Order: sequence, then C-alpha cells, then structure tokens
Amino acid sequence: MTRSIHERAQELIALAGAEDLPEGQQTWLRAHLQECVACCDYEEAAGRVVRALRSQPLAADSALVRATQMRVRTRSLELRQQRERTWLVCASCLFVGLSAAITTPLLWRTFEWMGAWAGVSSSVWQLGFAFFWIVPALVVSALLLARGTHLTHDEEKQWR
Repeated sequence: MTRSIHERAQELIALAGAEDLPEGQQTWLRAHLQECVACCDYEEAAGRVVRALRSQPLAADSALVRATQMRVRTRSLELRQQRERTWLVCASCLFVGLSAAITTPLLWRTFEWMGAWAGVSSSVWQLGFAFFWIVPALVVSALLLARGTHLTHDEEKQWR
C-alpha cells in the first residue's frame, strides 16, 4: 500500500466527522478500514478526540454574548429597514409607471394642441414635449445620484 492511500483514508476520516460523505467514498473507506489496522487505529483515535472535545463544556463570556446579541439585533434592524425601503421603491416604481402611462398620452395631446394653436412645426412641439417629459427625471436622477454618493462616503467614514 502506498502512502497516498493512507493519506486519503485519513482525510476521509476527518471529513466524515464534519459532513456526510458520498456513498462511494464511504464504501471505499469502510473497505480500507477493514484491511488497514493503522488507519482503523487512526479512526478510533480521532473518534476519541472528537468525543473528548464534545464533552468539554464551552461557556462564552457574558460581554461576548451581549456584544453578539447587539450585533444580531442591529443587523436584523438593518435588514428590516432595507426590506421596507425595497417595498417603498417598488411601490414608487409602480406609481410612476402608472402615472406615466396615464399622463403621457394626455401630455402629448396637450403639446400637439399648443403647437397647432401657436403655429409651430410638429418637430418643435415634439422636441418641447421630449424636453418637458425627460428633464424632470434627469434632474431627480442627478439629485439622487449626488445624495447616494454622499451617503456612500459618510457610511465609509462611519465604519472606519
């Protein structure tokens, strides 16, 4: 037997304590342990060590418990706020989409009527419509982008 077979068996023994091994590896390991006394002894020793470690009581310091609880609560609050903001963004997008679907045809007709009343060419009133329709979204986007940039810098400073 080569050393690599024993190393593989020891590796599988170590993994078997932490996770479920696939059936093929379990079968190979069982067969190898029936043939190899050294690896069988290694498995028994590893089992004794694991049982000894599990029998030792483990107590966390009360300060560590409080700090961990505080961090969990803080993270829970952050996730709840993020979920609320996501819901608000979704509702806002739905509202904006519906209002755009309703008002765009009305606004188009209004610009068409004003263009005919003022006697300007259709390309002029269409350009005015596009400007009137797009500029507010661009302004709001720029403001949100600037605000988001400042928030990012503030959050980075907070975590330092």
